[in-house]
Amino acid sequence: MSDLPLDHVHIAPDEPSDEPAPAVVVLHGRGANEEDLLPVARSLPDSIHVLSLRAPDRLQGGYTWYELDLSGGGLHQSQPHAADFERSRGLVTESIDAAVEAYGIDADNVGLLGFSQGAITSLSLLLDDPDRYEWVVALHGYLPDSHSDVDPDGIADKPVFIAAGGADEIIPAARTEAAANRFETLGAAVEYTVYDGGHGIGPAEHEGLIDFVERQLA
Repeated sequence: MSDLPLDHVHIAPDEPSDEPAPAVVVLHGRGANEEDLLPVARSLPDSIHVLSLRAPDRLQGGYTWYELDLSGGGLHQSQPHAADFERSRGLVTESIDAAVEAYGIDADNVGLLGFSQGAITSLSLLLDDPDRYEWVVALHGYLPDSHSDVDPDGIADKPVFIAAGGADEIIPAARTEAAANRFETLGAAVEYTVYDGGHGIGPAEHEGLIDFVERQLA
């Protein structure tokens, strides 16, 4: 395994090639690790690299991308701790750059797939630099205040799959819907769906994101 700023799992495409291949960069949720979303990532087309990154900070038995700022009124109004969030986004970007060189990833064909904190981070990374990412899958996340008014060039028509849980008590669907609405306002090609269930990826949601990714790689 190559050295990257963040610990990670890399899964190469099934058929090796001398040519760079597309990749999905996977960002797990709070308290999980780089293994957590691998079952989802392994269900994506086997022609792509999977780069699943581990968040930098320990949290109980797992890891976190940032501490929570609860000054707005509790978990449902929480925001990322600003310094932690900026540091983690920088580490993700640096890790992607290093992986492009280490693993033969096509730098012009990188997608993001994030759950919860990973979704929040993915949506924000897209706004930081839209040209860096071809598409984003954001599951059960929201757009933080730090990025709510960001209006970058290059976001128009960018494919973004956003999913919420109708019974999600950690990140209510209303917060996720607000993110979808903001990306629609910016002109992104948003696919937003509220699925049955809580703070997890159910079968219908899993099928929906696979279909979305397959269409981006077609």
